[in-house]
Amino acid sequence: VLENELLYGVEFPVTDDVLHKDFVIPFGKAKIERPGTDVTIVAVSRSVQFSLAAAEILSKEDGVNAEVINLRSIRPLDRKTIIESAKKTGRLVTVEEGWPQHGIGAEICALLFESEAFDYLDAPV
Repeated sequence: VLENELLYGVEFPVTDDVLHKDFVIPFGKAKIERPGTDVTIVAVSRSVQFSLAAAEILSKEDGVNAEVINLRSIRPLDRKTIIESAKKTGRLVTVEEGWPQHGIGAEICALLFESEAFDYLDAPV
């Protein structure tokens, strides 16, 4: 398990089930942090905060309803959630704190190009 230590002091809203002493984040299952219909934003770790903030700005300033997916884990990758969201919105953006090549964004692009979601895309990833 890798985690960004910059998140240790960051507060964020949680549901009641997370507060239970036996709660464990399900590996391989992404969480839709913000439902949307116009574009999918896929993020991991600290990038989720930036993506949620960007989604709010897009909504207020441009009327764009962005869906934000928190991957929570990258191995295993929740392919089903990503594909379903891309098919729903027709557009997908990845946000990560990594290199432009060979990162999780490149893996998600490959996933979409190799799946039925490719036929639903209205714009490049």
